[in-house]
Amino acid sequence: MTMHRTTRIKITELNPHLMCVLCGGYFIDATTIIECLHSFCKMCIVRYLETSKYCPICDVQVHKTKPLLHIRSDKTLQDIVYKLVPGLFKNEMKRRRDFYAEHPAVDATNGSNEDRGEVADEDKRIITDDEIISLSIEFYDQNKVKHTLVTEDKNPKEQPNHKRYLQCPAAMTVMHLRKFLRSKMDIPSNYQVEVMYEDEPLKDYYTLMDIAYIYTWRRNGPLPLQYRVRPSCKKMKLSQQAGRSGPESDSASDKASSPADVPSTSSSLPSPSTPLQSPHTGFPLGPGALNGASTSTQGRPHTFSGKPRKASINGSSTSSG
Repeated sequence: MTMHRTTRIKITELNPHLMCVLCGGYFIDATTIIECLHSFCKMCIVRYLETSKYCPICDVQVHKTKPLLHIRSDKTLQDIVYKLVPGLFKNEMKRRRDFYAEHPAVDATNGSNEDRGEVADEDKRIITDDEIISLSIEFYDQNKVKHTLVTEDKNPKEQPNHKRYLQCPAAMTVMHLRKFLRSKMDIPSNYQVEVMYEDEPLKDYYTLMDIAYIYTWRRNGPLPLQYRVRPSCKKMKLSQQAGRSGPESDSASDKASSPADVPSTSSSLPSPSTPLQSPHTGFPLGPGALNGASTSTQGRPHTFSGKPRKASINGSSTSSG
C-alpha cells in the first residue's frame, strides 16, 4: 500500500494559473473563453476583443462576429484567487468603493453589492492570515453518540458542557495548538495529542485558515475542534512486541483510544471528569481546565505517575517505568 504525501507549494508556483497574461496581475472578475477555456480579467478580455476575435494565448477564433457572446464569468476561479492571494479581495473592494465615491455620476444601481465594493470579507468567506478566529475545543469521546441518546431527554441546562473557547490568529497551525494542549494539561512526552475536526485527525501543518477552507466553515459559530490523547508510537510498538510473546498479552494501543480507556498499568491521564491544575497561568482559557474540569488555584499541579511494569520481549523479562 502506497502512502499519499501532501506537498505544500508556494503561491509563486501557482501564479501562471492565477494571473492574467494581458495585464500581468491577478484575475479580477475572472472570465473564460468558451472555445479554449483560457481565462483573463473581464475588463482585459473585453477590451482585447474589441480589436481582435482570437484568443490572446492560443490564437483560436473566439467567434467570427460576436466574440463577447462566447466568454463566461468564472466565479469558481475568482474565489480561488481571492482565497489564495492575501488581501486581494479587500483591496479590490476598497478600490471599487473609492471609484464610485470619486465618480458620483456613474450609475451603479444595476450592479451587485460586490460590483460596488460593498461586500465584507466575512460575507465572502475570505480569511486573512492576521484575522482572529474563534474556535471551540472539547475532549473527543467515542461514546458521545450513545451518551447523547441517553441524555437527550434531560434539560439542556443540566447537561455538562466541556467545551472551551479560544481566539487565535488564522495563521496558527495545528502543531501550535497541540503544544498548547500539552502544556496546559501537563501531558508527558510518551503520549501524543491529536487535534480533530469531525472525527478526522488534522495534519500538523494545517492552519486554522486551511481548516476553515477545507471543511467549508461558514462562520455560523466557533470553529468546532476536538482533541484526544493516545500513547505515542514508541509505546505502541513496545506493547505490540510484548503481545507476540503470549496470547494472554494484549496491545495497549488497541485499548487506549481516549484518556479514559488507558489500561490501569499505564500512567493516568486527564479526562473531562478529572480535576486538573495547570502550572501555566497566562493562558486565555479562564479558570476552567481545557478538558472540561474546573481548576482550583489552591491545589497542587496534576502529575503523571505510574508503577514500573514488566514486559516479556523476545523471551526476556524487562522492566519499564
